[in-house]
Amino acid sequence: MQDFTKGKVISQIFRFALPMLVGNVFQQLYNIVDSVVVGRFLGKEALAAVGASFPVIFTLIAFIIGIGGGFSIVISQYFGAKNNENVTKSIDTMVITLGIFSIFLTFIGIYFSEDIFMLLQLPKELLPKATLYLNTYLSGTILFCGFNTVSSTLRGVGDSKTPLYFLIISTISNIILDIVFVVIFGLGVEGAALATIISQGISFFSAVWFLNKNHKVIKYKLTNLKFDKTILGQALRIGLPTGFQQTFVAIGMMAIMGIVNSFGTNVIAAYTAASRIDSLAMMPAMNFSQALAAFVGQNLGANKIDRIKSGYKNTILMSGLLCLFTTIIIVLFGKYMMMLFTTDPEVIALGKEYLIIVSSFYIIFCLMFTTHGLLRGAGATLIPMFITLIALWVIRIPIAYILAPIFGETGIWWSVPCGWTIGLTASWIYYKTGKWKNKGVIKHAEN
Repeated sequence: MQDFTKGKVISQIFRFALPMLVGNVFQQLYNIVDSVVVGRFLGKEALAAVGASFPVIFTLIAFIIGIGGGFSIVISQYFGAKNNENVTKSIDTMVITLGIFSIFLTFIGIYFSEDIFMLLQLPKELLPKATLYLNTYLSGTILFCGFNTVSSTLRGVGDSKTPLYFLIISTISNIILDIVFVVIFGLGVEGAALATIISQGISFFSAVWFLNKNHKVIKYKLTNLKFDKTILGQALRIGLPTGFQQTFVAIGMMAIMGIVNSFGTNVIAAYTAASRIDSLAMMPAMNFSQALAAFVGQNLGANKIDRIKSGYKNTILMSGLLCLFTTIIIVLFGKYMMMLFTTDPEVIALGKEYLIIVSSFYIIFCLMFTTHGLLRGAGATLIPMFITLIALWVIRIPIAYILAPIFGETGIWWSVPCGWTIGLTASWIYYKTGKWKNKGVIKHAEN
Protein backbone atom coordinates (compact mmCIF):
# COMPACT_ATOMS: atom_id res chain seq x y z
CA MET A 1 0.00 0.00 0.00
CA GLN A 2 1.14 3.54 -0.69
CA ASP A 3 0.20 6.88 0.85
CA PHE A 4 0.13 9.52 -1.92
CA THR A 5 -0.67 12.40 0.43
CA LYS A 6 2.99 12.98 1.30
CA GLY A 7 6.36 12.54 -0.37
CA LYS A 8 7.86 13.49 -3.75
CA VAL A 9 5.10 13.75 -6.34
CA ILE A 10 6.85 12.79 -9.57
CA SER A 11 8.60 9.73 -8.14
CA GLN A 12 5.39 8.50 -6.46
CA ILE A 13 3.36 8.67 -9.67
CA PHE A 14 6.16 7.13 -11.74
CA ARG A 15 6.75 4.26 -9.31
CA PHE A 16 3.03 3.57 -9.13
CA ALA A 17 2.47 3.80 -12.90
CA LEU A 18 5.48 1.72 -13.94
CA PRO A 19 4.38 -1.67 -12.57
CA MET A 20 0.85 -0.98 -13.80
CA LEU A 21 2.22 -0.12 -17.25
CA VAL A 22 4.33 -3.26 -17.39
CA GLY A 23 1.36 -5.28 -16.14
CA ASN A 24 -1.00 -3.90 -18.77
CA VAL A 25 1.60 -4.44 -21.47
CA PHE A 26 1.63 -8.08 -20.46
CA GLN A 27 -2.18 -8.06 -20.41
CA GLN A 28 -2.24 -6.65 -23.95
CA LEU A 29 0.04 -9.50 -24.96
CA TYR A 30 -2.98 -11.77 -24.47
CA ASN A 31 -4.59 -10.21 -27.53
CA ILE A 32 -1.35 -9.76 -29.44
CA VAL A 33 -0.20 -13.35 -28.98
CA ASP A 34 -3.65 -14.61 -29.97
CA SER A 35 -3.55 -12.50 -33.13
CA VAL A 36 0.04 -13.42 -34.02
CA VAL A 37 -0.54 -17.16 -33.57
CA VAL A 38 -3.88 -17.05 -35.38
CA GLY A 39 -2.57 -14.90 -38.24
CA ARG A 40 0.60 -16.91 -38.74
CA PHE A 41 -0.79 -20.43 -38.35
CA LEU A 42 -4.46 -20.12 -39.34
CA GLY A 43 -4.35 -17.39 -42.01
CA LYS A 44 -5.71 -13.88 -42.57
CA GLU A 45 -9.34 -15.07 -42.59
CA ALA A 46 -8.99 -16.41 -39.04
CA LEU A 47 -7.13 -13.24 -38.03
CA ALA A 48 -10.00 -11.14 -39.38
CA ALA A 49 -12.57 -13.30 -37.55
CA VAL A 50 -10.75 -12.94 -34.22
CA GLY A 51 -10.32 -9.20 -34.80
CA ALA A 52 -14.02 -8.75 -35.47
CA SER A 53 -14.72 -10.28 -32.03
CA PHE A 54 -12.75 -7.77 -29.97
CA PRO A 55 -15.12 -4.76 -30.27
CA VAL A 56 -17.96 -7.07 -29.20
CA ILE A 57 -15.94 -8.39 -26.23
CA PHE A 58 -15.00 -4.86 -25.20
CA THR A 59 -18.63 -3.76 -25.39
CA LEU A 60 -19.71 -6.53 -23.03
CA ILE A 61 -16.94 -6.05 -20.43
CA ALA A 62 -16.66 -2.25 -20.66
CA PHE A 63 -19.39 -1.68 -18.09
CA ILE A 64 -17.64 -3.97 -15.62
CA ILE A 65 -14.38 -2.07 -16.10
CA GLY A 66 -16.11 1.26 -15.50
CA ILE A 67 -17.87 0.14 -12.31
CA GLY A 68 -14.61 -1.39 -11.06
CA GLY A 69 -12.94 1.96 -11.62
CA GLY A 70 -15.63 3.65 -9.54
CA PHE A 71 -15.01 1.28 -6.64
CA SER A 72 -11.26 1.83 -6.99
CA ILE A 73 -11.69 5.59 -6.60
CA VAL A 74 -13.98 5.16 -3.57
CA ILE A 75 -11.39 2.84 -2.00
CA SER A 76 -8.59 5.33 -2.70
CA GLN A 77 -10.50 8.21 -1.09
CA TYR A 78 -11.39 6.23 2.03
CA PHE A 79 -7.82 5.00 2.22
CA GLY A 80 -6.54 8.59 1.91
CA ALA A 81 -8.87 9.56 4.76
CA LYS A 82 -7.52 6.59 6.84
CA ASN A 83 -11.01 4.99 7.05
CA ASN A 84 -10.02 1.31 6.88
CA GLU A 85 -13.46 0.02 7.88
CA ASN A 86 -15.05 1.50 4.78
CA VAL A 87 -12.16 0.28 2.66
CA THR A 88 -13.08 -3.29 3.67
CA LYS A 89 -16.79 -2.69 3.07
CA SER A 90 -15.99 -1.25 -0.36
CA ILE A 91 -14.04 -4.36 -1.33
CA ASP A 92 -16.86 -6.71 -0.26
CA THR A 93 -19.49 -4.66 -2.06
CA MET A 94 -17.40 -4.62 -5.23
CA VAL A 95 -16.98 -8.42 -5.19
CA ILE A 96 -20.75 -8.96 -4.98
CA THR A 97 -21.67 -6.31 -7.54
CA LEU A 98 -19.16 -7.21 -10.24
CA GLY A 99 -19.78 -10.93 -9.80
CA ILE A 100 -23.48 -10.48 -10.58
CA PHE A 101 -22.76 -8.23 -13.55
CA SER A 102 -20.27 -10.66 -15.08
CA ILE A 103 -22.66 -13.65 -14.96
CA PHE A 104 -25.46 -11.63 -16.55
CA LEU A 105 -23.27 -10.29 -19.37
CA THR A 106 -21.88 -13.75 -20.15
CA PHE A 107 -25.32 -15.14 -20.90
CA ILE A 108 -26.36 -12.08 -22.91
CA GLY A 109 -23.21 -12.14 -25.03
CA ILE A 110 -23.33 -15.84 -25.87
CA TYR A 111 -27.06 -15.82 -26.66
CA PHE A 112 -26.85 -12.88 -29.11
CA SER A 113 -23.34 -13.40 -30.53
CA GLU A 114 -24.32 -14.45 -34.06
CA ASP A 115 -26.98 -11.74 -34.30
CA ILE A 116 -24.41 -9.10 -33.32
CA PHE A 117 -22.01 -10.16 -36.06
CA MET A 118 -24.79 -10.14 -38.64
CA LEU A 119 -25.75 -6.63 -37.52
CA LEU A 120 -22.11 -5.55 -38.04
CA GLN A 121 -22.21 -6.91 -41.62
CA LEU A 122 -19.37 -9.33 -40.99
CA PRO A 123 -18.61 -11.24 -44.23
CA LYS A 124 -20.45 -14.58 -44.14
CA GLU A 125 -17.28 -16.60 -44.64
CA LEU A 126 -15.93 -15.20 -41.33
CA LEU A 127 -19.11 -15.69 -39.27
CA PRO A 128 -18.60 -19.30 -38.01
CA LYS A 129 -15.05 -18.69 -36.77
CA ALA A 130 -15.88 -15.32 -35.22
CA THR A 131 -18.89 -16.74 -33.35
CA LEU A 132 -16.91 -19.73 -32.08
CA TYR A 133 -14.07 -17.52 -30.81
CA LEU A 134 -16.42 -15.04 -29.14
CA ASN A 135 -18.57 -17.63 -27.36
CA THR A 136 -15.54 -19.49 -26.06
CA TYR A 137 -13.92 -16.26 -24.85
CA LEU A 138 -17.08 -15.05 -23.10
CA SER A 139 -17.37 -18.28 -21.11
CA GLY A 140 -14.46 -16.95 -19.03
CA THR A 141 -15.93 -13.49 -18.28
CA ILE A 142 -16.23 -14.31 -14.57
CA LEU A 143 -12.46 -14.90 -14.44
CA PHE A 144 -11.72 -11.58 -16.12
CA CYS A 145 -14.10 -9.88 -13.71
CA GLY A 146 -12.42 -11.53 -10.73
CA PHE A 147 -8.97 -10.32 -11.60
CA ASN A 148 -10.31 -6.85 -12.45
CA THR A 149 -11.78 -6.75 -8.93
CA VAL A 150 -8.42 -7.61 -7.37
CA SER A 151 -6.55 -5.07 -9.52
CA SER A 152 -9.06 -2.28 -8.79
CA THR A 153 -8.74 -2.90 -5.05
CA LEU A 154 -4.96 -2.88 -5.09
CA ARG A 155 -4.81 0.30 -7.20
CA GLY A 156 -7.14 1.98 -4.73
CA VAL A 157 -4.76 1.32 -1.81
CA GLY A 158 -1.70 2.31 -3.82
CA ASP A 159 -0.36 -1.14 -4.77
CA SER A 160 0.32 -1.54 -8.48
CA LYS A 161 3.11 -4.12 -8.16
CA THR A 162 1.22 -7.18 -6.92
CA PRO A 163 -1.07 -7.53 -9.99
CA LEU A 164 2.00 -7.30 -12.23
CA TYR A 165 3.55 -10.50 -10.88
CA PHE A 166 0.45 -12.56 -11.61
CA LEU A 167 -0.04 -10.99 -15.03
CA ILE A 168 3.47 -12.02 -16.01
CA ILE A 169 2.76 -15.60 -14.98
CA SER A 170 -0.57 -15.49 -16.81
CA THR A 171 0.91 -14.06 -20.01
CA ILE A 172 3.62 -16.70 -20.12
CA SER A 173 0.91 -19.33 -19.61
CA ASN A 174 -1.12 -17.80 -22.44
CA ILE A 175 1.80 -17.96 -24.87
CA ILE A 176 2.50 -21.59 -24.02
CA LEU A 177 -1.18 -22.58 -24.21
CA ASP A 178 -1.66 -20.74 -27.52
CA ILE A 179 1.10 -22.80 -29.07
CA VAL A 180 -0.16 -26.03 -27.50
CA PHE A 181 -3.84 -25.58 -28.41
CA VAL A 182 -3.48 -23.95 -31.85
CA VAL A 183 -0.19 -25.26 -33.26
CA ILE A 184 0.12 -28.71 -31.64
CA PHE A 185 -3.50 -29.76 -31.02
CA GLY A 186 -4.94 -27.89 -34.01
CA LEU A 187 -7.95 -26.48 -32.14
CA GLY A 188 -8.11 -23.35 -34.34
CA VAL A 189 -9.63 -20.10 -33.08
CA GLU A 190 -11.34 -21.97 -30.24
CA GLY A 191 -7.91 -23.01 -28.95
CA ALA A 192 -6.75 -19.37 -28.92
CA ALA A 193 -9.79 -18.34 -26.87
CA LEU A 194 -9.33 -21.26 -24.46
CA ALA A 195 -5.71 -20.29 -23.92
CA THR A 196 -6.78 -16.78 -22.95
CA ILE A 197 -9.52 -17.68 -20.47
CA ILE A 198 -7.41 -20.38 -18.78
CA SER A 199 -4.59 -17.86 -18.39
CA GLN A 200 -7.01 -15.31 -16.90
CA GLY A 201 -8.09 -17.97 -14.41
CA ILE A 202 -4.49 -18.59 -13.43
CA SER A 203 -3.90 -14.87 -12.72
CA PHE A 204 -7.13 -14.52 -10.73
CA PHE A 205 -6.87 -17.59 -8.50
CA SER A 206 -3.15 -17.05 -7.89
CA ALA A 207 -3.76 -13.46 -6.79
CA VAL A 208 -6.62 -14.41 -4.47
CA TRP A 209 -4.59 -17.21 -2.87
CA PHE A 210 -1.59 -14.92 -2.35
CA LEU A 211 -3.60 -12.03 -0.85
CA ASN A 212 -5.62 -14.25 1.46
CA LYS A 213 -2.42 -15.79 2.79
CA ASN A 214 -0.16 -12.73 2.99
CA HIS A 215 -2.03 -9.41 2.93
CA LYS A 216 -2.94 -7.73 6.24
CA VAL A 217 -5.99 -5.81 5.01
CA ILE A 218 -7.25 -7.30 1.75
CA LYS A 219 -8.99 -10.68 1.98
CA TYR A 220 -11.29 -12.38 -0.55
CA LYS A 221 -13.78 -14.90 0.78
CA LEU A 222 -17.23 -15.92 -0.43
CA THR A 223 -18.52 -16.08 3.14
CA ASN A 224 -19.23 -13.14 5.49
CA LEU A 225 -19.26 -10.59 2.70
CA LYS A 226 -20.65 -7.24 3.86
CA PHE A 227 -22.80 -5.46 1.27
CA ASP A 228 -23.10 -1.70 1.87
CA LYS A 229 -25.79 0.22 -0.05
CA THR A 230 -24.23 3.60 0.72
CA ILE A 231 -20.85 2.58 -0.66
CA LEU A 232 -22.52 1.00 -3.68
CA GLY A 233 -24.26 4.30 -4.31
CA GLN A 234 -20.97 6.19 -4.05
CA ALA A 235 -19.22 3.76 -6.39
CA LEU A 236 -22.08 3.87 -8.89
CA ARG A 237 -22.18 7.67 -8.81
CA ILE A 238 -18.52 7.72 -9.75
CA GLY A 239 -18.34 4.51 -11.77
CA LEU A 240 -21.61 4.58 -13.74
CA PRO A 241 -20.56 7.54 -15.92
CA THR A 242 -17.29 5.77 -16.70
CA GLY A 243 -19.14 2.48 -17.21
CA PHE A 244 -21.63 4.07 -19.60
CA GLN A 245 -18.77 5.91 -21.29
CA GLN A 246 -16.83 2.69 -21.77
CA THR A 247 -19.94 0.93 -23.04
CA PHE A 248 -20.87 3.63 -25.55
CA VAL A 249 -17.24 3.87 -26.64
CA ALA A 250 -17.29 0.12 -27.20
CA ILE A 251 -20.54 0.38 -29.17
CA GLY A 252 -18.86 3.11 -31.18
CA MET A 253 -15.98 0.77 -31.86
CA MET A 254 -18.49 -1.76 -33.14
CA ALA A 255 -19.92 0.93 -35.42
CA ILE A 256 -16.41 1.63 -36.72
CA MET A 257 -15.91 -2.11 -37.15
CA GLY A 258 -19.07 -2.20 -39.24
CA ILE A 259 -17.49 0.34 -41.62
CA VAL A 260 -14.23 -1.62 -41.68
CA ASN A 261 -16.12 -4.85 -42.39
CA SER A 262 -17.57 -3.35 -45.56
CA PHE A 263 -14.06 -3.24 -47.08
CA GLY A 264 -13.54 -7.01 -46.85
CA THR A 265 -11.09 -9.48 -45.31
CA ASN A 266 -7.81 -7.69 -46.08
CA VAL A 267 -8.85 -4.42 -44.42
CA ILE A 268 -10.39 -6.28 -41.45
CA ALA A 269 -7.16 -8.27 -40.96
CA ALA A 270 -5.02 -5.12 -41.29
CA TYR A 271 -7.19 -3.20 -38.84
CA THR A 272 -7.05 -6.14 -36.40
CA ALA A 273 -3.25 -6.34 -36.41
CA ALA A 274 -2.67 -2.57 -36.41
CA SER A 275 -5.17 -2.12 -33.57
CA ARG A 276 -3.23 -4.61 -31.43
CA ILE A 277 -0.07 -2.55 -31.95
CA ASP A 278 -2.01 0.67 -31.39
CA SER A 279 -3.49 -0.59 -28.10
CA LEU A 280 -0.05 -1.50 -26.82
CA ALA A 281 1.38 1.87 -27.88
CA MET A 282 -1.30 3.81 -26.00
CA MET A 283 -0.66 1.96 -22.73
CA PRO A 284 1.73 4.60 -21.28
CA ALA A 285 -0.88 7.36 -21.51
CA MET A 286 -3.64 5.13 -20.14
CA ASN A 287 -1.61 3.81 -17.21
CA PHE A 288 -0.20 7.18 -16.18
CA SER A 289 -3.82 8.39 -16.26
CA GLN A 290 -4.84 5.54 -13.91
CA ALA A 291 -1.93 6.33 -11.61
CA LEU A 292 -2.93 9.99 -11.55
CA ALA A 293 -6.54 9.04 -10.73
CA ALA A 294 -5.40 7.10 -7.62
CA PHE A 295 -3.05 9.97 -6.68
CA VAL A 296 -5.82 12.55 -7.06
CA GLY A 297 -8.32 10.40 -5.14
CA GLN A 298 -6.14 10.17 -2.05
CA ASN A 299 -5.08 13.82 -2.13
CA LEU A 300 -8.61 15.08 -2.66
CA GLY A 301 -9.64 12.94 0.33
CA ALA A 302 -6.85 14.69 2.28
CA ASN A 303 -7.82 18.10 0.75
CA LYS A 304 -4.37 18.70 -0.80
CA ILE A 305 -5.22 20.54 -4.02
CA ASP A 306 -1.70 21.84 -4.67
CA ARG A 307 -0.33 18.27 -4.75
CA ILE A 308 -3.05 17.35 -7.24
CA LYS A 309 -2.03 20.14 -9.61
CA SER A 310 1.63 19.19 -9.26
CA GLY A 311 0.77 15.56 -10.00
CA TYR A 312 -1.14 16.60 -13.10
CA LYS A 313 1.77 18.58 -14.54
CA ASN A 314 4.32 15.87 -13.78
CA THR A 315 2.11 13.17 -15.29
CA ILE A 316 1.79 15.17 -18.51
CA LEU A 317 5.58 15.45 -18.68
CA MET A 318 6.30 11.75 -18.14
CA SER A 319 3.47 10.41 -20.24
CA GLY A 320 4.08 12.89 -23.05
CA LEU A 321 7.74 11.96 -23.41
CA LEU A 322 6.86 8.26 -23.63
CA CYS A 323 4.19 8.97 -26.25
CA LEU A 324 6.62 10.91 -28.43
CA PHE A 325 9.14 8.08 -28.21
CA THR A 326 6.45 5.55 -29.11
CA THR A 327 5.41 7.60 -32.14
CA ILE A 328 8.97 7.60 -33.49
CA ILE A 329 9.33 3.84 -33.04
CA ILE A 330 6.05 3.06 -34.79
CA VAL A 331 6.65 5.43 -37.71
CA LEU A 332 10.09 3.86 -38.29
CA PHE A 333 9.23 0.21 -37.69
CA GLY A 334 5.46 -0.09 -38.24
CA LYS A 335 5.90 -2.25 -41.35
CA TYR A 336 8.02 -4.79 -39.50
CA MET A 337 5.56 -4.88 -36.61
CA MET A 338 2.79 -5.78 -39.06
CA MET A 339 4.93 -8.59 -40.43
CA LEU A 340 4.68 -10.33 -37.04
CA PHE A 341 1.00 -10.98 -37.76
CA THR A 342 0.93 -11.87 -41.44
CA THR A 343 3.00 -12.32 -44.59
CA ASP A 344 0.28 -10.91 -46.88
CA PRO A 345 1.74 -7.77 -48.59
CA GLU A 346 -1.59 -5.96 -48.94
CA VAL A 347 -2.53 -6.50 -45.30
CA ILE A 348 0.91 -5.26 -44.21
CA ALA A 349 0.65 -2.11 -46.35
CA LEU A 350 -2.84 -1.28 -45.07
CA GLY A 351 -1.79 -1.76 -41.45
CA LYS A 352 1.32 0.37 -41.87
CA GLU A 353 -0.80 3.20 -43.28
CA TYR A 354 -3.09 3.09 -40.24
CA LEU A 355 -0.16 3.10 -37.80
CA ILE A 356 1.60 6.08 -39.38
CA ILE A 357 -1.54 8.24 -39.43
CA VAL A 358 -2.76 7.42 -35.92
CA SER A 359 0.59 7.31 -34.10
CA SER A 360 1.44 10.82 -35.32
CA PHE A 361 -1.24 12.11 -32.92
CA TYR A 362 -0.43 10.07 -29.80
CA ILE A 363 0.57 13.23 -27.93
CA ILE A 364 -3.00 14.54 -28.32
CA PHE A 365 -4.35 11.28 -26.91
CA CYS A 366 -1.85 11.51 -24.03
CA LEU A 367 -2.93 15.02 -22.99
CA MET A 368 -6.61 14.12 -23.22
CA PHE A 369 -6.30 10.93 -21.20
CA THR A 370 -4.15 12.55 -18.49
CA THR A 371 -6.76 15.26 -17.99
CA HIS A 372 -9.49 12.62 -17.81
CA GLY A 373 -7.45 10.79 -15.17
CA LEU A 374 -7.43 13.85 -12.94
CA LEU A 375 -11.17 14.38 -13.36
CA ARG A 376 -12.01 10.74 -12.64
CA GLY A 377 -9.78 10.65 -9.57
CA ALA A 378 -11.63 13.71 -8.26
CA GLY A 379 -14.97 11.96 -8.84
CA ALA A 380 -16.01 14.26 -11.73
CA THR A 381 -16.61 11.32 -14.05
CA LEU A 382 -19.68 12.70 -15.84
CA ILE A 383 -17.61 15.27 -17.72
CA PRO A 384 -15.10 12.80 -19.25
CA MET A 385 -18.05 10.60 -20.16
CA PHE A 386 -19.86 13.32 -22.12
CA ILE A 387 -16.65 14.56 -23.72
CA THR A 388 -15.63 11.08 -24.84
CA LEU A 389 -19.07 10.31 -26.25
CA ILE A 390 -19.23 13.61 -28.15
CA ALA A 391 -15.72 13.09 -29.56
CA LEU A 392 -16.66 9.59 -30.69
CA TRP A 393 -20.29 9.82 -31.77
CA VAL A 394 -20.43 13.43 -33.00
CA ILE A 395 -16.93 13.64 -34.51
CA ARG A 396 -15.16 10.33 -35.18
CA ILE A 397 -17.97 8.07 -36.38
CA PRO A 398 -19.62 10.67 -38.67
CA ILE A 399 -16.22 11.58 -40.14
CA ALA A 400 -15.48 7.91 -40.77
CA TYR A 401 -18.85 7.45 -42.49
CA ILE A 402 -18.32 10.57 -44.61
CA LEU A 403 -14.68 10.00 -45.58
CA ALA A 404 -14.72 6.21 -46.12
CA PRO A 405 -16.70 6.34 -49.40
CA ILE A 406 -14.41 9.12 -50.67
CA PHE A 407 -10.93 8.06 -49.50
CA GLY A 408 -11.52 4.39 -48.72
CA GLU A 409 -10.13 2.91 -45.50
CA THR A 410 -7.82 5.94 -45.10
CA GLY A 411 -10.86 8.03 -44.20
CA ILE A 412 -11.52 5.69 -41.25
CA TRP A 413 -7.94 6.07 -40.05
CA TRP A 414 -8.10 9.91 -40.12
CA SER A 415 -11.28 9.96 -38.04
CA VAL A 416 -9.27 8.79 -34.99
CA PRO A 417 -7.09 11.93 -34.42
CA CYS A 418 -10.07 14.17 -35.24
CA GLY A 419 -11.97 12.71 -32.27
CA TRP A 420 -8.97 13.01 -29.95
CA THR A 421 -8.47 16.69 -30.78
CA ILE A 422 -12.04 17.63 -29.88
CA GLY A 423 -11.83 15.52 -26.71
CA LEU A 424 -8.66 17.25 -25.52
CA THR A 425 -10.05 20.73 -26.17
CA ALA A 426 -13.22 20.12 -24.16
CA SER A 427 -11.37 18.38 -21.28
CA TRP A 428 -8.88 21.21 -20.90
CA ILE A 429 -11.65 23.83 -20.76
CA TYR A 430 -13.43 21.98 -17.92
CA TYR A 431 -10.18 21.45 -16.00
CA LYS A 432 -9.51 25.19 -16.05
CA THR A 433 -12.92 25.91 -14.48
CA GLY A 434 -11.81 24.15 -11.27
CA LYS A 435 -15.27 22.67 -10.63
CA TRP A 436 -13.76 19.18 -10.27
CA LYS A 437 -12.42 20.14 -6.81
CA ASN A 438 -15.86 19.69 -5.22
CA LYS A 439 -16.74 16.25 -6.63
CA GLY A 440 -15.17 13.96 -4.01
CA VAL A 441 -17.09 11.60 -1.68
CA ILE A 442 -15.51 13.34 1.34
CA LYS A 443 -16.61 16.95 1.69
CA HIS A 444 -14.29 19.62 3.05
CA ALA A 445 -15.22 23.06 4.28
CA GLU A 446 -13.28 24.86 1.55
CA ASN A 447 -11.38 23.68 -1.60
